[in-house]
Amino acid sequence: MTDLTRLTAVETREAITSGQASAVEVAQAHLDRIAAVDDRVHAFLHVDAEGALAQAKRVDAGEVTGPLAGVPLALKDVMTMAGVPTTCGSRILEGWRPPYDATVTARLKAAGVVILGKTNMDEFAMGSSTEHSAYGPTHNPWDLDRIPGGSGGGSSAALASYQAPLAIGTDTGGSIRQPASVTGTVGVKPTYGAVSRYGLVAFSSSLDQAGPCARTVLDAALLHEVIAGHDPCDSTSIPAPVPPVVEAARNASVEGLRVGVVKELQGDGYEPGVTARFEEAVALLQSQGAIVSEVSCPHFGYALPAYYLIAPSEASSNLARFDGVRYGLRVGDDGDRSLEEVMALTRARGFGAEVKRRIILGTYALSSGYYDAYYGQAQKVRTLISRDFQAAWSRVDVLVAPTCPTVAFPLGAKLEDPLAMYKQDICSIPANLYGGPAASFPAGLSEGLPVGFQVMAPTLRDDLLYRVGGALEKVLPPAIPPLSWES
Repeated sequence: MTDLTRLTAVETREAITSGQASAVEVAQAHLDRIAAVDDRVHAFLHVDAEGALAQAKRVDAGEVTGPLAGVPLALKDVMTMAGVPTTCGSRILEGWRPPYDATVTARLKAAGVVILGKTNMDEFAMGSSTEHSAYGPTHNPWDLDRIPGGSGGGSSAALASYQAPLAIGTDTGGSIRQPASVTGTVGVKPTYGAVSRYGLVAFSSSLDQAGPCARTVLDAALLHEVIAGHDPCDSTSIPAPVPPVVEAARNASVEGLRVGVVKELQGDGYEPGVTARFEEAVALLQSQGAIVSEVSCPHFGYALPAYYLIAPSEASSNLARFDGVRYGLRVGDDGDRSLEEVMALTRARGFGAEVKRRIILGTYALSSGYYDAYYGQAQKVRTLISRDFQAAWSRVDVLVAPTCPTVAFPLGAKLEDPLAMYKQDICSIPANLYGGPAASFPAGLSEGLPVGFQVMAPTLRDDLLYRVGGALEKVLPPAIPPLSWES
């Protein structure tokens, strides 16, 4: 019998509609897979077997239909799901069960998607390795001694270890694309505002964006179509039609597409293998009729410092709500302490070191006398980066660059050097500051580990990402992890 966990989302749906397998059988196969391997991968923080099987039964009963009905999915633990623990990888929310679904969660359920559980992540999405989770690191299925990327390493690792064919991630500075890059999967950050943030626990409200993660381009496009669209519950949601992402993935062609290679996102600091795979991917696009040129985006070099002022500043405001009073962890509430003491004790114990670092940095940047010098200046740089993108669109249709300057590094290698960890996002941050869509697609291996190819497009032209990704997928061998640790 076919191993149901090795099927793509499209193949899984075909197996269900053809009668080869029921949705319950598909769900159970993935739950069994999680039970068999996740003690070594640690992709999941919570497995909702009861809820997954109940949803699968609804699909089998014909109550829910659609192109992804019955297909299992792993949900990043930053999205709320009614009655299911949502921790954001933090002790401060340990045991919290939200009373409502995020809009993304609700749309998944309405489409018949079977949500297997919640995946591990860097605490409050602050990190590039999933080592900052309060519940322990996730391991890269390509090499269990290496990181799976961050902050959404749990979602990418679930895909690469065949625990789920689909996943949801969120991307504030690269947290969908960077994990996709180092696990050989597909990760898409849609246009800011194209997917609702209602129920997404905020890190940096002007940057956060949920998006699809999958093992194939078409699977990602189908998931994109399910979760995208206007939502009146989110004031930043764009009232515009969803771009034709599925059509673009199915009919991927780059004939005549103008592709710009970003001059500033290459050179020193990029591993030779990463550079080689990137250049080969560009050549493959050119061989399919793409028109390739080099484009200079001179302010991209300032994206990293600007981001690490803007994002922590917004985080310091957003995370003020976790006070030990309304929900989650509460420390020192024995009747003898003031409310301020309880809040201080709760936050001291509940937040991890990286979250504290960013709260302190953000609070400082917003403080009286420093706001204009730091936060204000960072926003001006953000404007200049957006102008670089706008200038580029007059010359090219998409911009391309490596997703990440390195392949997956060993666990613990950068934990003691925050700046080295932050530099992992050097290629992905510009798209977040601009707000346009960006994606990472597999581009082969370097020393046996995956390399990601990043595509960036104008706002609301998410379909262009899938055209490029689909074109590459047609001519590159799939990234299949050896999973030698299973034996």
